[in-house]
Amino acid sequence: MMREGWYFEDYEVGREIKSSSRTVTEADIVNFAGITGDWNPIHTDEEFAKKSVFGRRVAHGTLTFAIMTGLFARLGIIERTIVAFYGVDRLRFVRPVFIGDTLTAVARIVDKEDRGNAGMIVMEASVVNQRGEVVLTGTVRFLVKKRGEVG
Repeated sequence: MMREGWYFEDYEVGREIKSSSRTVTEADIVNFAGITGDWNPIHTDEEFAKKSVFGRRVAHGTLTFAIMTGLFARLGIIERTIVAFYGVDRLRFVRPVFIGDTLTAVARIVDKEDRGNAGMIVMEASVVNQRGEVVLTGTVRFLVKKRGEVG
């Protein structure tokens, strides 16, 4: 039996959420490049990347964002209760992510709006690496079911 996530009524402004962690692998980068078609050599060519400002390959910023969404999904808070992912404001990739970095997603609920049969949740989200450095920030918005609503 699948558990259900949080309903609109379960979210509390000010509450902090922290995910488990996962390590970025070379396979992640290669698979992401294949899915998106983004084979930029800064991500996929070690020799090219050695000559870059980073000195080695970096993960795609959008891969880091995708990992963040997966880490939040693994928490189960949106399981069977999410209506729609609404978007991200002020998304910033503030530090590079390298193969071998271990990432954790953290968020604080900053607002919630009643939208009739659903509710908008607004979270200030970030991703931190194993050294506690913030590598991504943004404001995430999504709609969730209200208790007792069908659909």
